[in-house]
Amino acid sequence: MNIIGAKAIGTGRLDLLPLLVEHAEEMAAVLSDPDLHTFTGGAPATPEALRSRYQRLVAGSPAPAVSWCNWVIRLRDEACLVGTVQATIGPSAPGPVAEIAWVVGTPWQGRGIATEAARGLVGWLGQQPVHTVIAHIHPEHHGSAAVATAAGLTPTGEWHDGEIKWHLTSTRPQGHRRRPTYSRGSRGAV
Repeated sequence: MNIIGAKAIGTGRLDLLPLLVEHAEEMAAVLSDPDLHTFTGGAPATPEALRSRYQRLVAGSPAPAVSWCNWVIRLRDEACLVGTVQATIGPSAPGPVAEIAWVVGTPWQGRGIATEAARGLVGWLGQQPVHTVIAHIHPEHHGSAAVATAAGLTPTGEWHDGEIKWHLTSTRPQGHRRRPTYSRGSRGAV
């Protein structure tokens, strides 16, 4: 499998920008609400801890066949960062799989930003040699379930570490690249 690198993705209102270590300071403020950890556990990271984490992420996966693709979400009209999306892409049968996740800071939730970002990410993944997109969502996290549904994923009924596995399988023939579909400001949770 060829290593896939994060590239800038534009949607109607958002720029998904490849993660840089320099984003840590602003992102620490964006992700500072303890309520963001209700379903995932943990606590908000300090700017220093986030900088250290971003250094590891930017360096890439130690596994040669795995790509770590991470973006910050920039709300274009307000010229500020509001969250992150990520995809870990690795080999699998019958083709590469991308595990995705998203988070939007509390002040920007309820405006369709997570939905638009997730749709942009899934559209970009549709341009990559990815066969399946999956997400793991806590059964009580209705906002994330709505985002996953809007991005085209469906629940599988499979459980992993207390979360439900959601998936979207490509129906395109091998070697065919489809055009991405991007949201233009969807209504949705989170």
